[in-house]
Amino acid sequence: MTVGNILAIKGRAVTTASKSDTIAQVSAVLAEKKIGAIVVVTEDEAIAGIVSERDVVRAIAANGADALSIPVSNIMTASVITCEESHTIDQVMGKMTDGRFRHMPVAHEGRLGGLISIGDVVKAKIAQVERDAEQMRSYIASA
Repeated sequence: MTVGNILAIKGRAVTTASKSDTIAQVSAVLAEKKIGAIVVVTEDEAIAGIVSERDVVRAIAANGADALSIPVSNIMTASVITCEESHTIDQVMGKMTDGRFRHMPVAHEGRLGGLISIGDVVKAKIAQVERDAEQMRSYIASA
């Protein structure tokens, strides 16, 4: 299964922010949408960074309530590890595990094409294992 297969099922819509949005604005969107990360994009939808709940918590721990007025560009991860639709779930899972992050933007022709979470990857992996097990049961039953 590929990232493209996952996006075909879950959709390609991604909640985004701009570099000038404050931590307070991004936090409100994270809470409202019940999501764990927001991709920061430029005006032409190029990926500029990503901000996670962890980034927000660290900023507040370091700066207190004053952190809420800081632009997200100050706390975002700017060197974002991305994937493409052709990547397999095993490739994405490996990148997420190695980098210890839970959200990965999908790049498409230099622009944001979707977002994959560890939950999406695990769900797809479980479905794949269940399909493989069913095929094995069918093969054994027909032998």
